[in-house]
Amino acid sequence: MKVENITETEFRKMILVSSKRLASNAEFINSLNVFPVPDGDTGTNMSLSFASGEKYVAESTATSVGKLANALAKGLLMGARGNSGVILSQVFRGFAKSIADKETLTANDLVTALQGGVETAYKAVMKPQEGTILTVARKAAEAATKEATKTDDVVAVMKATYDAAEEALKTTPDLLPVLKEVGVVDSGGQGLTFVYQGFYDALSGNEREDEVHTPSTVEMDEMVNAEHHKSVQGQLNTEDIKFGYCTEIMVRIGAGRLVDEKFDYDEFRDHLAQIGDSLLVIADDEVVKVHVHTEHPGQVLSYGQKFGSLVKVKVDNMRLQHETIIGKDEAEATEMPATATENTEPKEYGVIAIASGAGIANIFKHLGVTDIISGGQTMNPSTKDIVEAIEKTNAKKVIILPNNKNIFLAAQQAAEVADAQVEVILSKTIAQGMSAMLGFVDTASLEENKENMTEEMSLVKSGQVTVAVRDTTIDGQEIKQGDYMGIVDGKIVNTAAGCEQAAVEMVQMMLDDDSEVVTIIYGEDGTEAEAEKIAAKVTEIDPDVEIEIHEGDQPVYPYLISVE
Repeated sequence: MKVENITETEFRKMILVSSKRLASNAEFINSLNVFPVPDGDTGTNMSLSFASGEKYVAESTATSVGKLANALAKGLLMGARGNSGVILSQVFRGFAKSIADKETLTANDLVTALQGGVETAYKAVMKPQEGTILTVARKAAEAATKEATKTDDVVAVMKATYDAAEEALKTTPDLLPVLKEVGVVDSGGQGLTFVYQGFYDALSGNEREDEVHTPSTVEMDEMVNAEHHKSVQGQLNTEDIKFGYCTEIMVRIGAGRLVDEKFDYDEFRDHLAQIGDSLLVIADDEVVKVHVHTEHPGQVLSYGQKFGSLVKVKVDNMRLQHETIIGKDEAEATEMPATATENTEPKEYGVIAIASGAGIANIFKHLGVTDIISGGQTMNPSTKDIVEAIEKTNAKKVIILPNNKNIFLAAQQAAEVADAQVEVILSKTIAQGMSAMLGFVDTASLEENKENMTEEMSLVKSGQVTVAVRDTTIDGQEIKQGDYMGIVDGKIVNTAAGCEQAAVEMVQMMLDDDSEVVTIIYGEDGTEAEAEKIAAKVTEIDPDVEIEIHEGDQPVYPYLISVE
């Protein structure tokens, strides 16, 4: 069946079918990206993210494909969960921008949209890694481009796109060593391949909307070490500061007396990239928001005014901040925060922690956290969830503790669109988040708190004990289903038949001459009695360490153990 144009009807069906395809295969995708523990989430994140986009499309009254694509992109952005969901949202942000004025899509329009998605996704990641969803998107767009030179049939072009995505997916182990080690494909790339499969099926009339992918023996025999999904943001050391002024502006496009140029995202971003680093540019039709480190903040402000009026301006001397100069003329930093309720003046600080378990939430509250988002390994909050939490704090300055690296991108994206000043502390674990709070001072500046909290976080070792859900071999460890595993700072270090034994052996590996405090937090599947037994054996190993035991109520991990 030949189709020369994708109309509103076809596009809506494409989105619906792909949303169902991701939902049906979420568990399979989950199985590809994690340790053999019951917390796989790439499939869940991509499915929920795309479902949010599908909801926006379903609720839209638009009749043009361009406007429906914009609804999809906005829904994906607000519903984006985890790194995979955020990158998927960027793919379709670029897709939508490329066809914004199109009533229907020709084969060439479809190619333009696919290429736009690739370009936006690559730009969104500071250090693009091949062997991931990015590779799959790029190879698929390249195949679509080639096919469109032969035919104007959008079905044929979409088939070429899907086929190329499948082929690119097979190559991901050759591009990413950790995938090759265990012989599986990239989970994010697998998710995007299902999306393109859904697009093709919707256009061609294939009836397999509820088909669940049956994994091969190799795919299910081994799991992938989650370390291949790194945060896209690096941390800047004080001695590495090349550009001394953290400059942020928000520009209302087209407004103001000094406007003399039409806004073009690529040209705008490329110009700013020449005068600084750590650049992030987010824009829609009305506003562009910029964060850049530069030696010439005045140039950034002047350049922004060429395209519109400056709505917000913030410039900080990072060298002074890192030298912790006392007595900065910031009256707001010395004000005592008021109790925040609706219709009251904003308080000075809000601190948001993402965590699962009532006990852990209480510990964070005692440490000074003001708001808790329920989530973590088994359920990553969306960008929208985090934005709403920021607004709920009713604070001028907000600090976010993700406590899970798969939440970094959603938290950073929320920080960029929020009205408050927001910093994300890159805490990968609950222990790191709690340790970071020891560096929080409510009279310090946001930048000083970020520096101090990050430093505190680096002083803790994080251990997790959980049960293996299948046989596998990772990091040289032979693991059997039902074994208990000790995971230290993201790496499996030991296994044992019993939970207590696994915990004690793990802590022994974590202890060193500088260790002073061991904290044991027992979860839903742990007990206080067993925690006390673990503590007693740790004391036998090192009589000088102080041991604290707390009830955490966390799922998945019977014990979270930190050493400081």
